[in-house]
Amino acid sequence: MNITAAPDTVFVFLMIFCRIGTMIMLMPALGEISVPGRIRLTFAVTLTAILMPLVQDNYGTLPATPGLLAGAIVSEFLIGLMIGGTARLLMTALQIAGTIIAFQTGLAFAQNVDPTQGIQSALVGSFMSVVAVTMIFATDLHYLLIAVMNDSYALFKPGAPLPVGDFLQAVTGVIAGSFKLGVQLSAPFLVFGLVFYMGLGILSRLMPQLQVFFIALPANIFLGFLLLMVLLGVMMSWFLGYFEATLSQFLA
Repeated sequence: MNITAAPDTVFVFLMIFCRIGTMIMLMPALGEISVPGRIRLTFAVTLTAILMPLVQDNYGTLPATPGLLAGAIVSEFLIGLMIGGTARLLMTALQIAGTIIAFQTGLAFAQNVDPTQGIQSALVGSFMSVVAVTMIFATDLHYLLIAVMNDSYALFKPGAPLPVGDFLQAVTGVIAGSFKLGVQLSAPFLVFGLVFYMGLGILSRLMPQLQVFFIALPANIFLGFLLLMVLLGVMMSWFLGYFEATLSQFLA
């Protein structure tokens, strides 16, 4: 047994774990905040051990100084943060869509903790986020997340200069695209709200003695849920297509 190879092996495992572990802690489906930290950590260590024989040739030997070692760790961490953060930002499209839908259907004050984001959000947004995570597993898109982890070594070589400009441009594009997608997903509800409240205005003018909002609020919620039931499948398919297309950019 070659004892001298042990430090280099530990170094390679640490570098891979820094990148893969950071991605897993941020990526949707694989690193949800509702999943206990020990389970996510165990999954990160296991996946690191699986990928190590495939990507260990990208690393050299143990750096000679602590400064070089710290620099290598920070570099791997930033790459994992960029890729995992990009995947996490895709989920904000559903939060935007859910918030708009909640306002249009009279459910803006129905708030709860989103298990995928760890923040308080509109009830509709939390529901759509949970459905999206379920659909990611049901459509096997979680394999795409693992493939992105493996192919990241072909796109971002260990020890190479970090493309900071490309990172910032990619994050800006994902934020803009997620906001655009969120508005597009909620577009039918924007039209519904406009028509519904315009009709209420006309009705209140025609019958001033009628308690319009007393009658309209239950109808607004009922019609909103009915519209959501009809459109949910199309909305999730649209989101999954955007999710797959965006993450496919990180495939070699």
